[in-house]
Amino acid sequence: MDKSLVLFVGISCFLLINGVKVEDCDYMTETDYTRFQSFQALEPEEQPYRTAYHFQPPKNWLNGPMYYMGVYHLFYQHNPYGALFGDRMVWAHSASHDLVNWFSLDHALVPSEPFDAMGCISGSVTILPGNKPVILYTGIDANYNQVQNLATPKNRADPFLIEWVKYSGNPLITPPNGVDGDNFRDPTTAWQGPNGTWKIVIGSYSNNQGMAILYQSEDFVNWTMHPDPFYSASKTEMWECVDFFPVSINSTNGVDTSVANLSVRHVMKLSFNSRDYYIVGTYDSEQEKFLPDVEFTGTSSDLRIDYGKFYASKTFFDSKMNRRIIWAWVNESDSSEDDIQKGWSGLQAIPRQIWLDRAGKQLVQWPVEELNNLRDNQVYVYGKQLESESVFEVSGITASQADIEIMFELPELEEAEFMDTSLVDPQLICDRQDSSVAGKYGPFGLLALATKDLTEQTAVFFRIFRGDNRYVVLMCSEQKRSSLRDNLDKTTYGAFVDIDPRQEMVSLRTLIDHSIIESFGGKGRTCITARVYPKLAINNKAHLFAFNNGTLSVTISSLHAWSMNKARVNCRGGLDNTESC
Repeated sequence: MDKSLVLFVGISCFLLINGVKVEDCDYMTETDYTRFQSFQALEPEEQPYRTAYHFQPPKNWLNGPMYYMGVYHLFYQHNPYGALFGDRMVWAHSASHDLVNWFSLDHALVPSEPFDAMGCISGSVTILPGNKPVILYTGIDANYNQVQNLATPKNRADPFLIEWVKYSGNPLITPPNGVDGDNFRDPTTAWQGPNGTWKIVIGSYSNNQGMAILYQSEDFVNWTMHPDPFYSASKTEMWECVDFFPVSINSTNGVDTSVANLSVRHVMKLSFNSRDYYIVGTYDSEQEKFLPDVEFTGTSSDLRIDYGKFYASKTFFDSKMNRRIIWAWVNESDSSEDDIQKGWSGLQAIPRQIWLDRAGKQLVQWPVEELNNLRDNQVYVYGKQLESESVFEVSGITASQADIEIMFELPELEEAEFMDTSLVDPQLICDRQDSSVAGKYGPFGLLALATKDLTEQTAVFFRIFRGDNRYVVLMCSEQKRSSLRDNLDKTTYGAFVDIDPRQEMVSLRTLIDHSIIESFGGKGRTCITARVYPKLAINNKAHLFAFNNGTLSVTISSLHAWSMNKARVNCRGGLDNTESC
């Protein structure tokens, strides 16, 4: 394993050590480089925060996932030369038969030509007719401009696609007039119109607004820009890792990216300010416009894929299982020095199946079903009442490496407190009314990665309010007491869950993996991911509790918890189904 890494977002000239902005490149001195290079990486046995079943390469940034000839592929951005910001980023490459166990392959793309001399950064994979995969990727050319390039596999009969060949006519697309050379990146997976024309959108920023620029091609080589933005919004920054895809209006199944008819809606996903937002709407293929149901507002009411640490997500259509899957990068919350010392930074969230909810208003996400194969040593509880100020330990599992599903019954909803939700920010409520502040219904939920005496704990919990003619469910993930360590990002996250607790129980699924906690509320309607670094509650010293600090009792209708076995990740080989880790 490489001892250190750096992640590079775009071409903006600042130093990112393990995903943390340190200082502007122009002011880096030789002493600065030496200072950060001098850290000694920890040995594996000293790694309490290394995950067991999340994909966590030594260096990572998600580019183009896909399914091809029985194999899942994950390409990720990687600096093979050291811990510091540097040029010449590459596309590393891992593959899997089940989305859980991964083996690493040779790099797919490395800087080698004038059109990508300073780095191969983000992009996408498209499967052309005849089962022909192609990569469109952003290269940083010798003048530090972002340009779009094409690569094809050397041998399409190879299901592992080990070797890729860059098109001799690169670059295919250069920054248009009015767009700076460092604000033009991340082409989407292409879709094909009814007349056979290929289309992509590229993230950009111009005239003080983020935008997605549409390009069209008849042959996937010669591309023409549409004169008007495909979609744009003020109050936004540079749009990175734009994604555009259809979702079925009457099924949880995924659909191919080129599907566009009355049976689907479309989703525009944009990444900026370390958050992934999305908008549901209609694709007008005649005007080549995305028409959102609700405009982007730049407020807490905007929909997000995940309301915690979750960025640069990317979807792909899994033709094997007829589903759409979303992946994202999750960065660290400790210091740059910590990251370099432990020798790694960043990981991928668990792959999630994604679909449109029945109301057609928002997306629903759920961990891929293959993850269940890692479950072991199940414990369960039914019909347990949690009185006010009660804590119940969930014992019999490995609490630092677990999967928990819990359902709460609320017998006296009419007693819930009133709140005017049109005037509030859910994250602010979670921060001010944390897990120690008693309400009527809530806080109740789970205390993860906790010490026996609760000195350390990460609380994932709910509060229930009465609104105008409806009930409001608030979900929080609080890290204030997650660690006795200093110099950590301990942000509290929060979001509303679009469910009616009169019609269904309040549900929570939480995946715990040493330093990451992924939580799915309301059967996946609201997702919150957190990174935590307990000082005491590590490995076999971690505990898990269900709790209720509200004045009204709640009932655990059902609780199922499993220890999770370790996945095989970063194994080498795999060509003959035999991997060595």
